Amino acid sequence: MRDAATEALHQRKAWLGRLVGRTPSIPIEDAESGCTLWVKLEYLLPSGSTKDRVAAYILAHGVETGAITPSTIVVEASSGSTSIALAMAAASLGVRFCAVMPGNVSRERVLIIRRYGGTVRLTPVAEGVLGAIAETRRMAAADPQVFLPRQFENPKNALAHARETGPELAQQIGTTIHGFVAGVGTGGTLMGIARALREAGHPVRVGKALPEKGSVCFSGQPEICGGIPGVVEGLSAIVDPSQIDLTIGVPEHEAIEAARWLCARGLAVGPSSGLNFAAARKLAKELGPGHTIATVLCDRMERYFSTDLFDDLKDAPA
Repeated sequence: MRDAATEALHQRKAWLGRLVGRTPSIPIEDAESGCTLWVKLEYLLPSGSTKDRVAAYILAHGVETGAITPSTIVVEASSGSTSIALAMAAASLGVRFCAVMPGNVSRERVLIIRRYGGTVRLTPVAEGVLGAIAETRRMAAADPQVFLPRQFENPKNALAHARETGPELAQQIGTTIHGFVAGVGTGGTLMGIARALREAGHPVRVGKALPEKGSVCFSGQPEICGGIPGVVEGLSAIVDPSQIDLTIGVPEHEAIEAARWLCARGLAVGPSSGLNFAAARKLAKELGPGHTIATVLCDRMERYFSTDLFDDLKDAPA
């Protein structure tokens, strides 16, 4: 028999499941390659990123198994989007949340987390994301009420996309999908969607989009894998290299230009979405005319106001 607080937590879990629902996918004809690029608009999820799916899936499982109770504090290391998603999901459940982040994350992200009612603990910039992860482990060791989602190693990260995002994408496209590309932060999106598409019988070539260091450097952002926020090379225990067919390098300026191109067409996305779209274009050129390539537009532009995504507008007349 559940007490009143636990029963309320389970009721809020069901509500969270309804909150994090389907997102549309739209086709974009790529005249240069003769291919159709399908983009799934994950930035339309409640907190503004595809990480909402992972946050809701992992926390709902925690509630169901009893690992998360009304007194739990959810703690995660993240440079931004996952922490924002977990802040939203924790607020929906009515449990506490603390984001542990390197000290040079953009102020927009900190403010969003705090507006959801979460707290933020900043770690030394020189220690990067690894320093933030180490701090979460120290916190968990010191307090039994701490729950760690462990986004970089939790297989439920990829499973959320294998069970939900990937099948949605395949159903919405409704035809053979020849390629799928995505950048790797935790690797959950790439691994989960690729698994779903292959299990559904699509002959997909799976590409990892990798930013290449160039003239663009994100103001105030950690120097991680070329400077595209949320794209981190070498931290994930989820990525299975045997399931990736190719790595698609994208110069940073091309990722930024692609993000601005998408924004100018009404798709309010950030730099990692530009990275994915630019990589999809490159894969389309390689495959040739008549193929269908898919990717995700992962998060919204508002959390990047202080980054180079908006540098071309900062000195523009009002």
